[in-house]
Amino acid sequence: MTESDAILAFALAFVVAVALTPLTARLGLKVGAVDQPRERGLSENPTPLLGGLAILAAVLVASLVFLDGSGADSEKVRGILAGGIVVTIVGALDDRFDLPALVKFIGQIVAATIPVLAGVEVTNITLPFVGAVDLGAAGAPLTVIGIAFVINVVNFSDGIDGLAAGVCAISAIAFSILAFDLGRGSAAVLAAIVAGAAAGFLVFNFHPAKVFMGDAGSNLLGLLLGCVAVEGAVKTQVVLALVFPLLVLAVPFLDTTFVVLKRLKYGRPVYEADQSHFHHRMNRIGFSQRKTVLYLYAWTLLVAAFAVSLRFIPYSDGAGNLNLGWSLVVAAAALIVLLASIYLVYVLEILKFRRLRERRLRRSDPALTEDQLARDIVTKVETGQFDVVSAEDLEAAQREP
Repeated sequence: MTESDAILAFALAFVVAVALTPLTARLGLKVGAVDQPRERGLSENPTPLLGGLAILAAVLVASLVFLDGSGADSEKVRGILAGGIVVTIVGALDDRFDLPALVKFIGQIVAATIPVLAGVEVTNITLPFVGAVDLGAAGAPLTVIGIAFVINVVNFSDGIDGLAAGVCAISAIAFSILAFDLGRGSAAVLAAIVAGAAAGFLVFNFHPAKVFMGDAGSNLLGLLLGCVAVEGAVKTQVVLALVFPLLVLAVPFLDTTFVVLKRLKYGRPVYEADQSHFHHRMNRIGFSQRKTVLYLYAWTLLVAAFAVSLRFIPYSDGAGNLNLGWSLVVAAAALIVLLASIYLVYVLEILKFRRLRERRLRRSDPALTEDQLARDIVTKVETGQFDVVSAEDLEAAQREP
């Protein structure tokens, strides 16, 4: 498998997804798989689901053409694709019939088990300062849980036009580069196929979206990225193998972590949808859907680029001896990523909200004290359930020096 194979596979998956996505939108309308505007969502019009079927078709077609069906990894590839088909069916049924959360989760576990049984399994990991750790019999169940976790991470992030498709495309490209460098050609080409399918779907999913991928698509992309991460990065003897997926998928991981912790804190079911996600909160403080998505794309790209750079910057000789100059370069890059992350999460979201919220409260009750204002703002920021910012608020903020 070569880089040219990956590029051609990306292009074929892209073309197939572009060609088939409008057909899946029509199918969604015909069978009644339509997302209706709701309080927790950001869509304003009924939008057909089942776009994930086009992503699946693109992945299957490109895989049949570019992935060797008789090679050493053929059984694993067949297992990954079979698991993808199963999880897409589960997601499509949920898009149409709104399955109970437990049924969906069982379906995800079954789908994740199929590639693991085919050999997509982490049997040992290499940790910094620790070395190789043999997982033994725990390897298979831990891999299933890990893949199911990634499925739900992607599923949770699919709440605004173009977000999941774009983030998955960026992440898959990063995984492809890493996998090629680690000598994992099949995983690298599969990652390129995933990126092409997601990007092709994005043509019709970027705001204003004409079709949603639904759970059929988010479940599929999550399973594929989970399997690519295992085969392309984690199953290596590289010290940072476990770090690569955590960095590449850092943005959806952080979003999911914050949302789950918030739901647990306030006694809400983990699986119950709400408006605590980054994209919801940014939208409520006045960011348009496009601006929100582009900021999150940029954040994902920055963190993924840092993950890739860790593989290519020669900060170590591989024997535990650090190169001071290159180590400083890595440290500087890490600092930039950290500061950018803080800026996006704290400055763009919280500080802007504080200013707008304070103005609104003072306008409604000029007698409010600083302490009362602070308590209200802290409560709103902690719960994430603050009011939508009005156009009047935004215009006033823009007039400020």
